[in-house]
Amino acid sequence: MPTAFDSFELGGKRLANRIAMAPMTRSRAYAPGAAPTELMATYYAQRADAGLIVTEGTQPSVVGQGYPDTPGLHSAEQVAAWRKVTDAVHREGGVIFAQLMHTGRIGHPSLLPDGLHPVAPSAVAAKGQIYTRQGPQDFVTPRELTEAEILQTIDDFAAAARNAVAAGFDGVELHGANGYLIQQFLAPNSNRRTDAWGGSVDGRIRFAVKVATEVVKAIGGRRVGLRISPGNPYNDIAEDDIEETYGTLVTRLAPLGLAYLHLVENPDRDLTRRLRKEWPGAFILNPFTHPAPTGPDALELVEDGTADMITFGALFLANPDLPARLATDGPYNTPDPAAFFGGDHRGYTDYPTLT
Repeated sequence: MPTAFDSFELGGKRLANRIAMAPMTRSRAYAPGAAPTELMATYYAQRADAGLIVTEGTQPSVVGQGYPDTPGLHSAEQVAAWRKVTDAVHREGGVIFAQLMHTGRIGHPSLLPDGLHPVAPSAVAAKGQIYTRQGPQDFVTPRELTEAEILQTIDDFAAAARNAVAAGFDGVELHGANGYLIQQFLAPNSNRRTDAWGGSVDGRIRFAVKVATEVVKAIGGRRVGLRISPGNPYNDIAEDDIEETYGTLVTRLAPLGLAYLHLVENPDRDLTRRLRKEWPGAFILNPFTHPAPTGPDALELVEDGTADMITFGALFLANPDLPARLATDGPYNTPDPAAFFGGDHRGYTDYPTLT
């Protein structure tokens, strides 16, 4: 079997290794109009030795923003600013995908302009609070999307994907995990619709399948990945039919020829193996290692065939040259959750602002 340090073919790109940088919210898009900054170009270029970088969650539309100072991919200014980031990564030999994240009900009106309000499949508020510039605020009851707005949101994802390619990204990852909009459609506690976009498993997976289909039409399947987190309770998600929902989702998505499936693992390793077996393409794993961040031991999951690639979160923040440190078994800087936004994105940690 291959090792994590062997090259890997992904979406027509030859990756230097099978060690990927997980998407992590950084809230550093301080420029006007939620545009990336020079600091972000430096940050990603420092980590270009990863086989694959997946960026922080990036909103495909204005109303898709759920946290302060997160970047977008819905304006010409944002595209131009992201080009500086991708150019910096490519100069260092890296491969970088933009994660498209619509937060849905996970947000607050104070973060949105022009009187906009968070939207979701159904008008059901998430339990908990969101960080705003005024401090923590309770989640509000979102406005239920109309049929026309659902179709517009799908178009927004496709337009953002085209913008990502124009900005120089090698591809996009659709964020279908951690309780954001795509998973809100998948989960029965946040999707209480009785029309074609809810109810049965077929109805609840429809949004995810339509988004993936339209994004593939826009930029090609080899440039598109999907992230999922079956059973992840983060952001007040409750799923009681995980195997049926995600088994059906994987089956429906398989013909699209996506570049990869990125699984945020729950404690059930058997589910990971089943999804790995059912998925025909590249399989990327963010392994369940609670309560610790993903560490060097996870590399064995490539060697035993559990996954094609492994994503690291907190360890990549503390160690920009992580692949080199993994190759020599350290030494490692210790991640400090208090020093950064983000984490290992499983929803089972205490880290804030996960993507």
